[in-house]
Order: sequence, then structure tokens, then C-alpha cells
Amino acid sequence: MTLSGRNAVVTGGGRGLGRATAIVLAARGAAVAVWDRNAAGAQETVDTIREAGGKAVAIAGDSADAEAVAVSAARTHAEVGPVGILVNNAGITNYVPFLHLTHDVWDEMLRVNLKGPFLVTQAFVPDMLDAGWGRIINISSSSAQTGAPSMAHYAASKGGVIAFTKALAIEYADKGITVNNVPPGFVDTPLLREAFDPDEVTPSLPMKRAGMPEEVAHAVAYLASEEASYVTGHTLSVNGGRYLL
Repeated sequence: MTLSGRNAVVTGGGRGLGRATAIVLAARGAAVAVWDRNAAGAQETVDTIREAGGKAVAIAGDSADAEAVAVSAARTHAEVGPVGILVNNAGITNYVPFLHLTHDVWDEMLRVNLKGPFLVTQAFVPDMLDAGWGRIINISSSSAQTGAPSMAHYAASKGGVIAFTKALAIEYADKGITVNNVPPGFVDTPLLREAFDPDEVTPSLPMKRAGMPEEVAHAVAYLASEEASYVTGHTLSVNGGRYLL
């Protein structure tokens, strides 16, 4: 599944799932623009890719801010070129009982997790239309599939990502652009470890272990490939069977 000759953007590429995805896409031949609010994290990902012989640039900015997206997209076009693969990975999470949710917390969750993918996707769909080829992969969440206590705002934002995926898949199905989403389950990332001790949760999972970021990244790489050219509007769950519970 070579991606040689393709240019990719991965938002939230400074750590966790985003970093693993950027590394896997680069290993398969793509030139990757690594976007992240954390400039140092983005650069660390880029350094790892370059040390392995891949091509990457670090782009610092907030993918949920319209002005920042415009600046980052311009830099990406100047340094990488037209974009054919977009991975909307940047996101936040937290745990707040529903009756304690404030307007500000709700709004920030939807700003980052739902408005962000909208802004970034709108910036690069023109490249894909010009090329007659594109791959958009949105990172959603198993919490949007099953629901989760104290996560109404998060589940709602990621449920929106799934619906957003389906709507765009239909709109661009005859334009050579596929749009899919990957909802990870319990994956061992820094974001997850900020909320859980994996050793306390994994005994309840069907596979009795947490997923690894690379396992999600390989699913994303498949959806970005020519081999997935007839797959669109799809939700490819990577959760070790957790969705079956």
C-alpha cells in the first residue's frame, strides 16, 4: 500500500495517535505536514520521520481557529504542495457529569472536535477536487458509538464527526474523494493515560489489552491507499472488540 507521491496533512500530529499516523504515512512514502498546537511535539514527530528517511514538515497552529488554519494551509501548500490525504485527528477530551457541564466546556469541546475538522477539510477539499483524487480520514471515537457517562459533550462532538463523514462521503463520492472515519477504542496514548491507568481497565476488554497507536495508524493508512478506493462513508472500528460489549 504505497503512498509514494502523495502529500498528507495530519492534525494533532505531535503525539499519540497523530504521531503514529504521521510516521506510518511517511513510511509508506507520503510527504507529511504534521500540524499541532504544540510546536515542539510536531517537530519531534518530524525529526523521527526524517531520521527514518521520510519527508515531513512541522506546522504549528490551532486547527480549530479559522485564521490559524488559513496560515497553516498556506504554509503547507508552500512547503509540501497540494494535499491529497487529510487525517483530522486533533481533539480533546475530559470527563464532566452532565449536570455540571458549563456552556464554555461544551462549546470548547465542539469547537476543537467538530469545528476543527470542518475548517481543515474545507481548506484542502479544493486540492482534491483539482486532482480528482482525495482521501479524508476523520478520527472519531467508540464513545460516540456506545455512549459514555460523564462524556455527553465528547460523545456528541465525535458523533458529529461520524455524521460529518457520511455527509461528505455522499457529496464527493463521484469526485474521486473518499471520506471515512476511524473510532478508536481503548488505545494507550498520553491523552488516555491522563484519565486512566490502562492496567485497571484492560482486564474488562475482550482482548485483555489496550490498543497501540500504530494499530490505529495502519487502519488510517489503509483508508488513505488505493486499495481502499471503493470504501467511503465507512466507520472502521479499531477497538479490539470493545464495541461488541
